[in-house]
Formats: sequence, structure tokens, C-alpha cells
Amino acid sequence: MENLERLAIHTMTTKPWDLPTAVKKYSQAGVGGLGLWRQWLEGRTLETSKALLDDHGIKAVSLVRGGFFPGLTPAERSASLDDNRRALDEAAAIGAPQLVLVCGARPDQSLSENRRQIMEGIAACIDHAASVGVKLSIEPLHPMYADCRSAVNTIGQCNDIIDQLGDAWVGIAADVYHIWWDPNLEQEIRRAGKRILGFHVCDWLTPTQDFLNDRGLMGEGCIDIRGIRQEVEAAGFCGWIEVEIFSSRHWDRDQDAFLSDIITAYKSHV
Repeated sequence: MENLERLAIHTMTTKPWDLPTAVKKYSQAGVGGLGLWRQWLEGRTLETSKALLDDHGIKAVSLVRGGFFPGLTPAERSASLDDNRRALDEAAAIGAPQLVLVCGARPDQSLSENRRQIMEGIAACIDHAASVGVKLSIEPLHPMYADCRSAVNTIGQCNDIIDQLGDAWVGIAADVYHIWWDPNLEQEIRRAGKRILGFHVCDWLTPTQDFLNDRGLMGEGCIDIRGIRQEVEAAGFCGWIEVEIFSSRHWDRDQDAFLSDIITAYKSHV
């Protein structure tokens, strides 16, 4: 069994809790890291949010999310870049070292065009990322989302992007839910090496009732979470392990009991 020194939980995982409640509950449970979704910053200043984290001994390990680069018009793509620069500023203000990118896609344009615009969008954000000291962390999404959420679907695609853009300010957020199926996963993790900045865990349920909001608690499904963890750590990853579970079923539960189950599942299956 492992202690909790590397455990982080995304605010989306305990969606019913606002930020003050989440940081209080996480801290009381001995959880020191938090993946902060931008919605949880609303309603207070960034300085107040940072102080809230600091007062409870919680580290913002990532800010979620930037990306969504493709657009049908130059104005749409420009607005996306503006939003990503704001997100980088927010990440810097709360002390998060990385901005997780859900890269986006439009079903009304080709995959190749979506991917071209993603590459251009990430490239356009690098200078700002460097100026504020926050890395851009590309999260490949399962290909079932390639139509409208992300046209970047494998660690291999991430590696190809970073080969072209450089890895000083661009890395990868590896979420087991999105990558577990990939027959090239092990070799692409090795290729990625220390480009892997984030490691997200949950589980894949069979049958899955909803492909967005029916993810499992670790150990409830079929993903070899511990095996993938061993692969990313062998490649050089030594950072926080972030629990990110979208689940209407778990959101409907008592969240204190859910948090207790998260900790138990982390110790047993991660």
C-alpha cells in the first residue's frame, strides 16, 4: 500500500463540491494535490483562490482546460488563442505548472484541417506559456471524441506534434481512460519519456452507459492502471497521480463516502 503523497483529485471528480468545500475535504483526508477546472475559479479573484489553496496546504498540480483550437473562421481561432492565453495567466496565478489542453475538433471540417489548426494553435501559445512559466500539456482523447472534442487521440500524435514544436514548453497529459486501448501505447510512452507531465486515472466500465459521464472508480473496470503507471514511471514520470472521474452515478452519491472510496481505490489499484 502506498501513502497519499502523490495523490491529486480533480475538482470535476467531486463535481457537487465548490472550491472551498473541495479543498477543505481534500485537506482533511490527507490529499495534497488538486487538478483545478477553470469553472471552479469563477466567483472570486485568482488571488483569493490561490490563498484558499495555500491555507489548506493544497497544491494546484494542473489547470483544466485550455485547447479547443479549431474554428471555421479566423475570428473563432483568434478567440480560442485569447482564451488559452487567459488560461495560462490563470494557471500562473494559482501556481499550476501546466495547462491541460483538450485540443478540440469541428465535425464540419476534415480531420486533417482540425489537426493542422491544433498544431498552429499550440505553436501560437508557446511564447506566452514561456513568459508565464506554465507548460502546455496536450491530453490525447479517446478516438470516440475525434469529431468534436479532440482530433488528437494518441500519445503517438502528441509525440509527433512535440517533435515539430519542441518540448521546452509542450508536454503530454496521459489519461488512462483515453489511451488504454492503444496497441502502440508502450512504445509511444517510451518515446515520450519525460514529455509526460501529467498522469490521470479512472476506469473503463463494461458496459459503459454514457461515454462522457460514466467513468469508473479505479478497480471498477478493465484498465490495467497499475501497468500503465509502471510504464510512464519507467519512462521518467514522477509527478502527481490525478484522479479524474466523470460519473453521474458517483456525483449522485454522498461525496464524503465517494472521497473515502477514491482513497481506498487509489491505494488498492493505482
